[in-house]
Amino acid sequence: MDYRKEYEKWLASPALSEEEKAELRALDEKEIEGRFYGPLEFGTAGLRGTMAVGLHNMNIHVIRHATQAFAEVILAEGPAAASKGVAVCYDCRNHSQEFAREAACVMAANGISCRLFEALRPTPEVSFAVREYGCIAGINVTASHNPKEYNGYKVYWEDGAQLPPKHADEVAKTMDYDKAVAEGKIVLMGAETDEKFLANVMEQVNDKAVVEKMADTFKMVYTPFHGTGYKLIPEALKRLGMKHVICVPQQMVIDGDFPTVVSPNPENPEGFYLAVELAKEHGADFILGSDPDADRVGIMVRTKEDDFVVISGNQTGVLLLDYLIGAKRRTGKMPEKPVALKTIVTTEMARKVAEVNGLQCYDTFTGFKFLAQKKDQLENSGE
Repeated sequence: MDYRKEYEKWLASPALSEEEKAELRALDEKEIEGRFYGPLEFGTAGLRGTMAVGLHNMNIHVIRHATQAFAEVILAEGPAAASKGVAVCYDCRNHSQEFAREAACVMAANGISCRLFEALRPTPEVSFAVREYGCIAGINVTASHNPKEYNGYKVYWEDGAQLPPKHADEVAKTMDYDKAVAEGKIVLMGAETDEKFLANVMEQVNDKAVVEKMADTFKMVYTPFHGTGYKLIPEALKRLGMKHVICVPQQMVIDGDFPTVVSPNPENPEGFYLAVELAKEHGADFILGSDPDADRVGIMVRTKEDDFVVISGNQTGVLLLDYLIGAKRRTGKMPEKPVALKTIVTTEMARKVAEVNGLQCYDTFTGFKFLAQKKDQLENSGE
C-alpha cells in the first residue's frame, strides 16, 4: 500500500472534520507512514489500536468501515438472520461510547436493528445479551486491559462467542443516532438486561452453602480499575452472599485515562497498591481486580508473613477447576460424562486435575471462540 497516497486520500475526504485534517497536516513523514502503511487487521477477536486519525488507528472512520463489513456479512446470511438484530456494548475508555453509537448507526442504516446498552457494561454481558435476545451478532467496543491510548472493536456471532468478520472495501454508510433511536432501529438496553444477566450468573452458582459458612468472617477487597465491573461485580458478590466486600474508592470512578495506574491490567501486581493498602487496613485476606471491560481478573492473597502475593492465571485456573469438580459432586450437579476444556497455553496441571477426577480434558487454540466451538462440537456429538 502507498501510504502517501492513502494519506492524501484521507486529507481530501469530506468525511473528515477540519479538526481531524489539522491533526493529519501536523504529522511528520515518519508519523504519516506509521498511520497509513496499512489498515488495522482483525486478530483473534477483532480490531485493536491506538486512538488517532489514520488508517492504522482506532477512530470513527475505521469503526464505520469495519461495521459496514460486518453488516454485509450479516446481510449475506439472509433476511431472517438480519431481522434478529445486533447487540452493542462498550467499556469505559475514551471514545468508547462514541464508537459504539456509530457502530449501531451503521447497522441501523443497513436495515439491521440494534440493541445498544444505555451505558458501559462488562464484556460478558454482551455475550449474554446476544443469546438472551436471540441476536444474530454482537459488537463490543473495548481494548480490554491495554493502556489508555488504545481502543478496540470485537465482534461476536449468535452463540455469543467471538467471530472475526470480513473486511469491506469502501467507507461505510451511517445514519443519525437520535433518528435511529426514535425510529426504533436502535433499542437501548439498561437495568432490565442487567437483571436478566445477574439472574443467569446466580443460576451458575454451584455450592452457595460454602459461602454461607464463611461469609461472616471472610473479607475481600475489590477494584474495577476505573472500568465496567464497578457496578455488577459488587452486586453479584452481594447476591452470592458475600457480606464484607470493600471496594477501592479511588478506582470505582469511571475514567478512560486510568489515572491511578500505569496500566489497567489486573495481572500486573503494581496496579494493586491501593487495594493492598485497603486490605491491610481492614484485615482482608483476598483481593480481586477486574480489567476495564471486566472479562479478566487478577487475584492477590494474604500470606503468613502478612503480605500479599499474586495468584497467577494458571494457578487460578487449576484452583477453580478443582473447586468446581468438588462443588458439583457435593451438590449432585456433575454431568454423566464431564469434560474440561483448556487452551494449549494453559498449564498441564489442569489436565492432571481433570483426569485424576475422571474428567476428559481437551485442548483448544487460545481464545474464547475456540473454547466455545469445542464446547458446541462436543455437545452436538453427544459426548
